Amino acid sequence: MIGTLFNLVRLARAGWTLARHDAIFPVEYQQAFPWPARQLGKFARLIAIRDRADNPGERLARALEKLGPSYVKFGQVLATRADVIGPRFARGLARLQDKMEPFESAIARQTIEDEFGKPVDALFSEFGEPVAAASIAQVHKAITIDGKTVAVKVLRPDIDAKIRRDVSVMRLGAKLAEGLIAQSKRMEPKAFVETVARSLVLELDLRLEAASASELAEAALAAQNFHLPEIDWTRSGKRVLTTQWIDAIPMTDMERVKASGVDVVKLAADLTDAFLTTALERGVFHADMHAGNLFVGEGGRLWAVDFGIMGRLGKDERRYLAAILHGFLFKNYEAAADAHFEAGYVPGRFSKADFASALRAVAEPIFGKTASETPMSRVLMQLFEITDLFDMHLQPQLVLLQKTMVQAEGVCRLLTDDHNMWEASAPAVERFMRRELGPEARIRDALEQLDRLKDAVLDLPQTLERASTIAETLAKAERQKSERLSLGGWVLRGLAGVGLVAIGTIVAAVVFGST
Repeated sequence: MIGTLFNLVRLARAGWTLARHDAIFPVEYQQAFPWPARQLGKFARLIAIRDRADNPGERLARALEKLGPSYVKFGQVLATRADVIGPRFARGLARLQDKMEPFESAIARQTIEDEFGKPVDALFSEFGEPVAAASIAQVHKAITIDGKTVAVKVLRPDIDAKIRRDVSVMRLGAKLAEGLIAQSKRMEPKAFVETVARSLVLELDLRLEAASASELAEAALAAQNFHLPEIDWTRSGKRVLTTQWIDAIPMTDMERVKASGVDVVKLAADLTDAFLTTALERGVFHADMHAGNLFVGEGGRLWAVDFGIMGRLGKDERRYLAAILHGFLFKNYEAAADAHFEAGYVPGRFSKADFASALRAVAEPIFGKTASETPMSRVLMQLFEITDLFDMHLQPQLVLLQKTMVQAEGVCRLLTDDHNMWEASAPAVERFMRRELGPEARIRDALEQLDRLKDAVLDLPQTLERASTIAETLAKAERQKSERLSLGGWVLRGLAGVGLVAIGTIVAAVVFGST
């Protein structure tokens, strides 16, 4: 009860903070809001800070920074969608990606010493000031004792408690949403929060991030152009992660990226291919692909950092995803609809033909078009309307995938208006379909069945022996049961005989006694 009251206070604080920064219903967008929202916006601006930033995105960014790291993650996703929220708003939010206020280097050095039980100078010959700061951690450039230039990521102080507080507030918010807004249940807010909460908690152990980076590096070998820094395992622990230093241009600085002469159209295609290839081929993908985590190196090499949030897909989920994408790519909307129904994404009471027609209505207007020709805000609205029409619930296991698809496609749009997601997606999807559903897959499935048959044959003697033992045990139990029944029968018959004698005696006594 007390915890719930504290969380209600924190929710109220969030509303107050957003209102103070004029970030709930910004004045710049008043005409786009319905009348009730406009009135709430006017009321909120009565308490707004004077001389606040002109850019509504920057105002929201500052409010989210005050609210905590979990709220910042939400802002990072929005920052990649300039096509949805507008370029000016997105520029204001961009500060959340790698330009947050750093904490003192002395605290970072103390964290390193506490983690490894030795002075920083025993690990690094040089340890610089922070070069980037985000919501969970900050990064320092350093040189190891053996002369290697590295990036040292250090968690923010007390971040564990802040994340857990944020998560408890989000859980309460989801519960209130389901209770007060019936339509929200279809979006599964509780399941969504649990998925996000799990990923945030995992970010608090940098040993897990190191393992994820190593796993993703193996998966990245299948992509056309996707590179990850090497892990320095000897200088990595729960609160400190040390990796190879990457000399590259951050994608938060798009002007430098474009001025470098790199082929931005190819780079956008490589980013799409990297995401889909790792997700489909290996079932693992970088689940935080905002511009602050992506870099462009020499020769247009695409680098990724920050592996705290990692997405994973099971074999069935990968097949459904590939079948859906393949259906869209080749305008086979019936096949895409079948995949939705087989996966259970659409309730069986609806018509597959109707759903296929709805998919066609969304895809045909944007098929083959570049980013500049596709208003993604309209597409997202159509997709939301379709999920409502067919009572499609949010799939918790796909939350990170959907979020990352939005992020990656948003970064591609920042790179170039000529990005064609259809052309960029096709190679990875076709490779997977050939391997999983083509002749190669049938041969592999047949070999797997032969392996299972071989194992069954090899296990046959042991299986027969176990069956024989079981049969003997059952037969023994049956004999014992029969014997107990036989003995019971004699006893019952004996009792019955005694009973009959007793009854006969009583009857005789009554008869002869009465004569």
